Amino acid sequence: MDRVAVKKAKNYDDDLFNKIKNSIDLLGGIDKYVNDGDKVILKVNLLMGKDPEEAVTTHPEIVRSVARLVKSAGGIPIIADSPGGPFNNINLNRAYKISGFEKIAKEENIELNHNTEGTKVDFSKGKIKKSFTIANYARNADLIINLPKLKTHGLTMYTGAVKNLFGIIPGLLKAEYHLNLQEVEHFSEMLVDLAELISPELTIMDGILGMEGDGPSGGQVKKFNQLLASTSPFAIDLAGSYIMGINPQNKVPTIASSQKRNLIGDIDSLEIIGDQLESYKETKIPKIEKSSNLIDQKLPGFLSDFLANILRPRPVFNHDKCVGCGDCVESCPAETIDLIDSKAVVDLDDCIRCFCCQELCSYNAVEIKRPLLGKLLFS
Repeated sequence: MDRVAVKKAKNYDDDLFNKIKNSIDLLGGIDKYVNDGDKVILKVNLLMGKDPEEAVTTHPEIVRSVARLVKSAGGIPIIADSPGGPFNNINLNRAYKISGFEKIAKEENIELNHNTEGTKVDFSKGKIKKSFTIANYARNADLIINLPKLKTHGLTMYTGAVKNLFGIIPGLLKAEYHLNLQEVEHFSEMLVDLAELISPELTIMDGILGMEGDGPSGGQVKKFNQLLASTSPFAIDLAGSYIMGINPQNKVPTIASSQKRNLIGDIDSLEIIGDQLESYKETKIPKIEKSSNLIDQKLPGFLSDFLANILRPRPVFNHDKCVGCGDCVESCPAETIDLIDSKAVVDLDDCIRCFCCQELCSYNAVEIKRPLLGKLLFS
């Protein structure tokens, strides 16, 4: 049975360190995983530069506590991620500062990663991908501690431990994966391939403040009041989806994929240690479409494409909020967004519905709209 340590935590106060330490102690203690001199990547969720209280990124106090534990075992903690958009030091420094990581790095003498290079790594076991280009910060580490945030996601319903590892793909290269794997099932299979390749030694989920609704950046902050720790990112996600009250009949694609591969069973297969898991069944969970073409096997191609385009969810830009920054233009895998009169406009005919524009908009100017007919037919 996969073990998941659970600790109740209502805020990021001075007792947070002890709660995280107790969670890891239940899994054997930090010395079981970190050796003297190890370079330890703290793989945070740094989707973009956001205030920690907006629950978009891993809270810096979680990172502070884990870094202190790594140091206590003689390890060298390094905060790292590849945020949305170009993977360069300008983008990194901005995200580090706004999200609070720069501040704790100075206070705790923690290194911030600035290596933006990547290297191709073969992975023959992959079901969808037989190789990945991964960030050198991960490739050069002695071990990785995965620090995801508990959130919903407009494309994959839920984002947690497995999805967080997608940040190990450098910068705009992530857009190519969206473009080449347009079906949610295939994209999720790729995420599981990547998680198997990276295989973090520990995963500690920040589920104190999480997000519901149109996550991972445009939803509403929700208090889940729980910390999770495990050696398995797949087990963490199963527990995280339970916290959110996700109906087993509407399985999260990454969890469904990991179950098919016998990487995890159902919720009863988990050994919960520490506190009990608490489920929030009223959490607002986004619907997801299982395919990039909802009816491609039932109608001729031209008619299928036409109907799919009017039935599928679509990004809608709020021009009252749009400031014309161009981040969505730069990050769109299908290159379907342009700035017209300093406002973002999308060509829905070529839009692949990856919702990267909504995910990476710093101004919450993009909403995911689901047509009523589509809701009726495919919900």
